[in-house]
Amino acid sequence: MSGPRSAGVTCMVEELRRRIPGRSFAETCEIEAGVTPAAVVFVVSAVAPITESDCVLADRVTAQTEVVVAVVSKVDDHRGWRGVLALDRERLAGHAERFGNVAWVGAAAAPRSGEPLMGDLVAMLQRRLDDPGSARRNSLRAEEFRLRGQISQLDAQAEAADRRALVAALRVSREQLIRERLLLGQQAAVALRTRMQQARVTLTFFTRNRCAATRTELLAQVAGMKRRQWGDVEECALRRCRDLVAEVDEEIAVRVSEVAADLGVADPPGPAPRRDADFSHPVASGSLEARLMAVLGVAFGLGPALLVSRLFAVLERQASVVGLAGSAVFGLAITVWVVRSRRLLQDRALLDRWVNEVTGEARAVAEERVATGVLGAEAALSPGYLAYVDEQRRTMGGRLAVIDAELAAHTSAIAGAEAARECRMPPLREALRAVREALAEENPAESKVTGQ
Repeated sequence: MSGPRSAGVTCMVEELRRRIPGRSFAETCEIEAGVTPAAVVFVVSAVAPITESDCVLADRVTAQTEVVVAVVSKVDDHRGWRGVLALDRERLAGHAERFGNVAWVGAAAAPRSGEPLMGDLVAMLQRRLDDPGSARRNSLRAEEFRLRGQISQLDAQAEAADRRALVAALRVSREQLIRERLLLGQQAAVALRTRMQQARVTLTFFTRNRCAATRTELLAQVAGMKRRQWGDVEECALRRCRDLVAEVDEEIAVRVSEVAADLGVADPPGPAPRRDADFSHPVASGSLEARLMAVLGVAFGLGPALLVSRLFAVLERQASVVGLAGSAVFGLAITVWVVRSRRLLQDRALLDRWVNEVTGEARAVAEERVATGVLGAEAALSPGYLAYVDEQRRTMGGRLAVIDAELAAHTSAIAGAEAARECRMPPLREALRAVREALAEENPAESKVTGQ
């Protein structure tokens, strides 16, 4: 017994059990797996015509049973149930040709008033169950179900939609993997050289900027120095140049480590320890220049001294000795100031020129270390990177082998399923045709509609 919800299947089962005690009646959910019923009673309500989902349900529950009786229930509440029955019969027959000969009856297992209207249904069931050909027809229908299942299984195995989709996805993955493997081999050397060139450009800019900043700071220090600070300025400039070269060495190591990390290889061994760079020292002015400055200072101080002596001679004629002494002291002071100022300016000019020279030397040393460091790092990284690329290519080759094996297995399975279908399908179709012909001969042409 089966039917849509609210069709009254449970009441119908209980009433049939009471009226036909010699038979077992059960709802679909109560039937054990593997048990084929002798007959199927499909119950629908007289409230409204059946739907497509109801037809699908009827097709499923009667797949292995030929003896089918369709019942329109609740006929006591719906006077137009015969029209609903006619429409139900038409729709069910249109859904599947085998339902064209199904017997339809009206019934009411639990009416609101009066006795249940089950006579036509009981009589129809008794006649169908007592028919000696019912068992054979059910056997033929079960055989048809089995044959259709085998044919559907062969078609599904041969079509193998999921397997074919998997094969298509594997082929796409294989093509992409081959392309990546080819590009990896072609771009290995180019990638390493490109990264090292980028590192060299970055280091060169860093070196030039640091040299320019150092030169600017040292020139500012020279511009404000005093004469006794010559040694301090010289020592500071040499120390700053050595520190600049050390900073460049550290930056080279950092950049090389970054490149190695990006390429997926170990850091190369550091360069051998280098001795500190030697830079030139400033050259002090010569003795000839010193004598020349002294002469010029004396000449420059003689003029003010004579002017002061003449001034004292005019103002105090008796104080000529004091005037001469004062003018001499004044001239000497002017001479000393001029000589010291000229010497300080000359020292600053010498140090200014020397700072430009020594920072230029530091820049040359730093750029040389950048060039040699990058070249040495490239040579050190190249074997490791090429080994890493080879390992990646071998890994990709292993993945390709796995994909090829899967493709071969799936392709072989699909071909085997297609061959099995080609081999087994004709006998199955012939057997199915014979079963359907036998069913057509066995089925009665009766289609009864009765009721109260």
